[in-house]
Amino acid sequence: MSEPDDGAAERPARRRGRPARAAAEAGPGARDRILAAARTQFAERGYDKASVRAIAKAAGVDAALVHHYFGTKEQVFAAAIELSFAPALTMPDALAGGGAEVGERMARFMFGVWENPVSRPPLLAIMRSALTNDTAAAVLRGLIERRMLQRLAGELSVPDPEFRVQLAASHLIGIALLRYVIKMDPVASADTEEIIAMVAPTLQRYLTVP
Repeated sequence: MSEPDDGAAERPARRRGRPARAAAEAGPGARDRILAAARTQFAERGYDKASVRAIAKAAGVDAALVHHYFGTKEQVFAAAIELSFAPALTMPDALAGGGAEVGERMARFMFGVWENPVSRPPLLAIMRSALTNDTAAAVLRGLIERRMLQRLAGELSVPDPEFRVQLAASHLIGIALLRYVIKMDPVASADTEEIIAMVAPTLQRYLTVP
C-alpha cells in the first residue's frame, strides 16, 4: 500500500479564472494586438464568421484575454469598428460652424475617406457586416448616432436638425453602397468631383434651408 503524499496537503488548489498562459501574454501591446487581429478577422470573415477564438489565435493570445480586455464578441466588434471608422468620425470637426459650403464640405470629406485606399477596406467590411447581421448593424448604428450624427445636429440652426442630418447621411451612404459595395455603373465609375458637384446642393438644402 503506497504512503500518502504529505506534500499534497501543502500544494494550493489550482485557481479558476484566466489561464496562466493568458496572464503571461498580458504584457505591453497585448490589447493593441487583439484589436488589430479583430479588425482583420472582421474585415476578412465578416461579423458572422469571425470568432473570439480566431481573433485570439491571430493575436497570439488566449481567448480568455480577449474577453478580459473587451468582453463579448459584440464588444470586440464595437471596439474594432470604432478604430476603423475613426477617419469618418472626425466629420463634425470638419463641418463645425456650418456655412454656405457645408454641403460640399460634407460630400468632399466623406468621399475623401472612401477614396482613401487605407480607410476604404475596413469601411467596406463594416458595411457588409451591418448589411448581413442585425447585431453588427445595431453596433454601427449606435456608433454613428453617438459619435457623428448627434454632434453634427448640434451644429445646425434649422428645424428638426437630427432628421436633417440623417437624411444627409442616408444620401451619402446610399451612394457609397452603389459605388463601393454593389459597384453599379455609372455611379461606380463616375469621377468623384462630378458626384460631389451633383450631391452638394442637396446636402446643403438638408443642412441649411429652413
